[in-house]
Amino acid sequence: MTTSPLRIAGLCGSLRKASYNRLALEAAGSLMPAGMELSVLDIRGFPMFDADVLAEGMPTAVRKVREAVRGADAVLIASPEYNFSVSGVLKNAIDWISRGDDQPFAGKPVAILSATQGPLGGARSQYDLRKIMVFLDALVLNKPEVFIGMAPGKFDAAGALADAPTREILGRQMAALQAFVQFVRRGRTQP
Repeated sequence: MTTSPLRIAGLCGSLRKASYNRLALEAAGSLMPAGMELSVLDIRGFPMFDADVLAEGMPTAVRKVREAVRGADAVLIASPEYNFSVSGVLKNAIDWISRGDDQPFAGKPVAILSATQGPLGGARSQYDLRKIMVFLDALVLNKPEVFIGMAPGKFDAAGALADAPTREILGRQMAALQAFVQFVRRGRTQP
């Protein structure tokens, strides 16, 4: 009997094509164990959240991403830290995706990673993001935490994650996410 792969929806809190967080998401996808697939979702077309716009109907770009999150087995979020917190782009996307009683983060396994040019690797933004996810009833993977500090030195000129210790911890996080999804499917919330 073959099982379908675990579908992981990726959200990147940076719109820059060559952002370190987008590169980290791609690296995470390549380090996932067999049986997992990453699809990075496009939030570029999201307008700024406005209840008046929502009253006219969910924008098409938002609706597509909401349904992709709903259909995914888990969500993987990579985001930089802006002003000691979550990037505005990511917060706006979460605000849109989470509108309505049927918001798709509830009960969904979520893993978080961050990459920054500074030494802390986005730790402060991750803690704020965890608070947001708690409010949304998401099930956030606790460990291992992945903070990619000094990111410019961790990626090669082609954009590949070249730093061996970072690849190792990111691979462990992906394996933990796979196990976490299985635990959640069995009615548990932490391994």
